[in-house]
Amino acid sequence: MKIETKCLHAGYTPKNTEPRVVPIVQSTTYVYDSTDDVAAVFDDPTKSLIYSRFENPTVMAVEDKINALEGGIGAMCTSSGQAASLLSLLNILKAGDSFISAATIYGGTINLFAFTLKKLGIECIFVDADAPEEEIRAAFKPNTKAVFGETLANPALTVFDIEKFAKIAHENGVPLIIDNTFPTPVLCRPFEFGADIIVHSTTKYMDGHAVQGGGVIVDSGNFDWTNGKFPEFTEPDESYHGTIYTKQYGKAAYIVKARMQLMRDFGCYPAAQSAFYLNLGLETLPIRMKQYCQNALTVAKFLEAQEAVEYVNYPGLESSKYHALAQKYMPDGTSGVISFSIKGGRSTAVKFMDSLKLASNEVHVADIRTCVLHPASATHRQLTDEQLVAAGIDGGLIRISVGLENIDDILADIQQGFDAI
Repeated sequence: MKIETKCLHAGYTPKNTEPRVVPIVQSTTYVYDSTDDVAAVFDDPTKSLIYSRFENPTVMAVEDKINALEGGIGAMCTSSGQAASLLSLLNILKAGDSFISAATIYGGTINLFAFTLKKLGIECIFVDADAPEEEIRAAFKPNTKAVFGETLANPALTVFDIEKFAKIAHENGVPLIIDNTFPTPVLCRPFEFGADIIVHSTTKYMDGHAVQGGGVIVDSGNFDWTNGKFPEFTEPDESYHGTIYTKQYGKAAYIVKARMQLMRDFGCYPAAQSAFYLNLGLETLPIRMKQYCQNALTVAKFLEAQEAVEYVNYPGLESSKYHALAQKYMPDGTSGVISFSIKGGRSTAVKFMDSLKLASNEVHVADIRTCVLHPASATHRQLTDEQLVAAGIDGGLIRISVGLENIDDILADIQQGFDAI
């Protein structure tokens, strides 16, 4: 099936007289015929369902759909995109380990990596994603266990060179984790370029309607966890009756371990109702992404022509330094998110934003409605000046998430914002 068809049909196939739409299974628990049946499921959790902290039929249908869209071996939904990023790493890392991340990533993720994980004894080594290969290789340490990047950075809109980082990561025997939130699998499928694990904030384009918070981890099944660097996959797990994940689950070792070890302990699994809403968004994802890209490219060109604009970050523009990479990884478009800087700095940017009527000033992105945000005042407020620079953010920077309104109305709103300054 093509991706448009998968968005509608993957993950759930009703049998004779069963509901056409994925049903909401609003139950926390499941019934077994005997104690032995329960024991058998705890021996092998892939046999059946255990408890709503691990799995739910409604959520599992969505997990299977997203896995099909990305082309993986398995997926696990989480209660937020932050939870997906966190568990994707904790499934590999322990105190005393390090990992490498691009510096141009979402501010909340920087905070998670640089402060919270540091308290747990895990070091994040930030690198310039555009740096030469030898400089990135030099950042690796003997205890480095993973590499992390965003396909399209939020809000700098830089394009991550997936193949370059996959090659470097694999040379060092570690997996590449990609946050593919902004492109979604409709615009980019990182596994096809060498990525090993994908995370999403499903709160964004996958949902598209601002009605549920969620995340997902997708496992490609391609990374070799038996290369000697990851004993937690190849040695008995004392917390789960001695299971050896690579021996019992083969290529699915990573995603099964994430569910049965980490989701068991952290319990950040989404509700069935949330998954139901997410599925509705997934069904229209391809047609929405096409229109987001079309509207955003028009807006980006409009912004580029404004005298009051210092610069525009949108890889879909031919003038963008990332245009060639965008054509390689996202030939059908680069999402509906644009960042641009207004001359005059923070005060002028704030005045422009507060003058908008159609676009909402809100802490959200990738919605069907146009919205704007001042990153330096909001999502990246906790960063130091040095971290702001590394993340590609200045006081005049505005992130605009172009929605699905009529393009003439969007442009008219932006124009009256410029008129106000």
